[in-house]
Amino acid sequence: MKLQDNKIYLASKSPRRRELLRQIGVHFEILLLRDASNRQADVPEIVLPNEAPADYVRRVTNDKATAAWNMMLMRKLPIRPVLAADTTVVLNGTIFGKPANRSEAHAMLSSLSGQTHQVYTSIAVHFHEHHKELTQISEVTFCKLSAQQINLYCDSQEPYDKAGGYGIQGSAARFISHITGSYSGIMGLPLFETAQLLSESGITFT
Repeated sequence: MKLQDNKIYLASKSPRRRELLRQIGVHFEILLLRDASNRQADVPEIVLPNEAPADYVRRVTNDKATAAWNMMLMRKLPIRPVLAADTTVVLNGTIFGKPANRSEAHAMLSSLSGQTHQVYTSIAVHFHEHHKELTQISEVTFCKLSAQQINLYCDSQEPYDKAGGYGIQGSAARFISHITGSYSGIMGLPLFETAQLLSESGITFT
């Protein structure tokens, strides 16, 4: 499939995903499902009963990609591939989303302290009949955190828009003793896999 302007839509408001796409030279426009911040989410990020982490992150990502494609058509925007992604943190089978408040952030970090957890990031590209999704899984090991470390981190703004209540690219990096997998995937967009899916939809890299 040949693209007119070698550009995609990114269906995400994450500044980290924007930075990562720029890092590998992808040209994109933001396509948000919600124009107003007070609107209810078009794709609810709610875990279904007995839903496995991989199934959850895959379902939410596919729903985001499909909803964004339909939004592009409804708004009569130029036709381009749509990239969507979702990231979740998993400890012993329990899904950790974004903490809603300080209490939730504190509880999440306390649970992650001294433990190895998984970070699931699913990506999907939708372009006409072409729809592909894959999920990348990395492991992150935290050192044992003191109460003071957790409290100080919760005093910052970092925990509150990130799955699991931390960002590896921020000051929480000092808590992480080991990772296995994709650093960019832990940030929210595994670049190797993303480049593969975008290439299959017609994006060229120079």
